[in-house]
This record gives sequence, structure tokens and C-alpha cells, in this order.
Amino acid sequence: MAGDFEIERLDEVIHGRARLGIMAFLSGAEAADFTTLKAKLALTDGNLSIHLRKLEAAGYVAIEKSFVGRKPLTRVSLTDAGREAFATYLDVIGKLVEGRP
Repeated sequence: MAGDFEIERLDEVIHGRARLGIMAFLSGAEAADFTTLKAKLALTDGNLSIHLRKLEAAGYVAIEKSFVGRKPLTRVSLTDAGREAFATYLDVIGKLVEGRP
């Protein structure tokens, strides 16, 4: 069974704690604003921004910037590719944990 252990199949874009948290949170929500993500994941503005840019570059999240009154609003949502990548990630993790191919 050890020969079937394929750790390289893990998506490294998702695998980091913060990015995994972003993906997990967004998978249960249609979208989330920057402030909500920052609070839920206990990240700084800069740290969250870096992780969102990496997920956006991979095509996993869409970021929409607008204004509400004079206040900026950044909303983040999973793309179809992001939902698919997250489902695949969960499947791969499950297989690794269970020791199945």
C-alpha cells in the first residue's frame, strides 16, 4: 500500500493553512468580504491579501472590488475551477489519510 502513497498529488496552492482556510470558508458561502475572511481566519490585511492573490492567480477565486458609500468593499468567491480544485484536494487528502489509491 505504501507504493500508492502519492503526496505529490496535493495541490500546493491550496495546501497552506491560510489558503486552505479561505477555500474551506468560501466553499460553504456564496461569497465573503475581506473583513469577514480576515476575522474568521485570524490573518492580517497583508497576509490575507498575499494568499488571495495566489489563489486568484491560480484561477481559484474571483475578487470583486467596489465601494459602498465611500468605503471600499472587497468580495471574494470561489470560481468553478476553484470549487473543482477544492473537491479534488479533499479527495486526495481523504485517499492519503485512508491509505487508498
